[in-house]
Amino acid sequence: MDERAAKNRRSLLLWRTLAEAMGSERARELDPAATEIVVEAGLPPLLLDARPSVAQVVRRHPELAAELEDVVPDAEGPVDAASLRRTALFSKLLLNVFAPGAGDGQIEASQYSQWIEDVGAFEKALGYPPGELMGGAPASGRSSGAPSPAGVDTPASGGGPEVTDEDLALALGEIRRGRGLMSEPEIKAGLSGMEKRLVNRMALHEVLKDRALAEKLTPSMALTEQLLRQKGRLEGEALRNAKRLIRRFVDQLADLLKKEVVSAPKGKVDTSIPPKRVFRNLDLKKTIRRNLTNWDPDEQRLLVDGLYYRRTATKKQNTRLIVVVDQSGSMVHAMVNCTILASIFAGLPRVEAYLYAFDTEVVDLSPWVDDPFEALLRTQLGGGNDGPKAMRAAAARIQDPRKTVMVWISDFYEFQNDKPLFAMIEAVKQSGVTFIPVGSVSSGGYFNVNPWFRQKLESIGTPVVSGSLRTLVRELKSALPV
Repeated sequence: MDERAAKNRRSLLLWRTLAEAMGSERARELDPAATEIVVEAGLPPLLLDARPSVAQVVRRHPELAAELEDVVPDAEGPVDAASLRRTALFSKLLLNVFAPGAGDGQIEASQYSQWIEDVGAFEKALGYPPGELMGGAPASGRSSGAPSPAGVDTPASGGGPEVTDEDLALALGEIRRGRGLMSEPEIKAGLSGMEKRLVNRMALHEVLKDRALAEKLTPSMALTEQLLRQKGRLEGEALRNAKRLIRRFVDQLADLLKKEVVSAPKGKVDTSIPPKRVFRNLDLKKTIRRNLTNWDPDEQRLLVDGLYYRRTATKKQNTRLIVVVDQSGSMVHAMVNCTILASIFAGLPRVEAYLYAFDTEVVDLSPWVDDPFEALLRTQLGGGNDGPKAMRAAAARIQDPRKTVMVWISDFYEFQNDKPLFAMIEAVKQSGVTFIPVGSVSSGGYFNVNPWFRQKLESIGTPVVSGSLRTLVRELKSALPV
């Protein structure tokens, strides 16, 4: 097979996959040719069907397991029979991840769990750790509906005829660039938007009434958000199952965040404190180096005039942690992540933690700061923002400003005008409080902040911290005596 023919066949496979993912009827027209290509590549036609999961394909064809873990086509390499086979396998991953978003029909709990499983296979093939691509938040202005697999927005109805040749050509071009997919933020935004749509298409209230069905659900951020929003309308077995799912997700995420806290660098060494002259702090290499001039060649001994010790004392002036989290609709990732993070730091020695959630009202979650599950059950997601009201409640917890860290997690889009909250923040900072403003926190690092606030906070030397959880953990460990 010459390269031109191989390129044409690869294009046909990708076009067919994209058309299927977008719900286009053109996929049916390409089915016979796509089947012929797949069979000639020595692969099962099952790869063209979005219904079987990747795991089911591997169970039926175990010889494909290794190939499905490393199938991203090389955009720069030659197109031959081998690369055509990789494209066919990669198309299966694309199909299973993006096709479920087409249409508006109701989906079952088992279908949602299968989609989560297939996203895991997709992440593994791209070299990401489990859950990494599911940590993003929807990009500003992007529809919450099903995203296309290559940066082309599908119609809200998910219908096929509205997808034009130009749409498919653009999508195909995007797939051929970079690692063969959208940019990482686009992938994260797309998967987040699709997951929300799939959760919304489940008859979640009915699923929760049956424990066997509820246990088929895979806990995730989108599912947890939906459960938190619906908890006030649930009762009996449905409420009990919802709580079980929320706790499972909270416990899983807490384990991951604890690892982040442990692995992050500790606070800076305080050079103003003399090192303790104990053996465990003895710097042997430095001691030997500084005493080399005292080497006695006759005695073959090193005469030591002085011992040198490492400085290990860390700053301990900040002992009170006040976390204030915006619980409005756009901040669900932050609410969940930071509630768990506050509980982790609350469990550390010498840290006294307080937690507040706010929209137009303020909820003091401090009594449950050590139990993120119970704290989350007391949130009321949604509403606008009244930052000044939250600041008045949080500021009441300040005793010694120089021994206080206040973390403010928000997109800073205020219900009122901007000036009252900024003036209060400036006053708190000038009193000596270590004030850390943080953009909307998500695992993927996406955050969107009111430009006016971003500029004003930067002008007083308090720039908004990146929305990455890793960055926030490092900031806290640097500011707290841990």
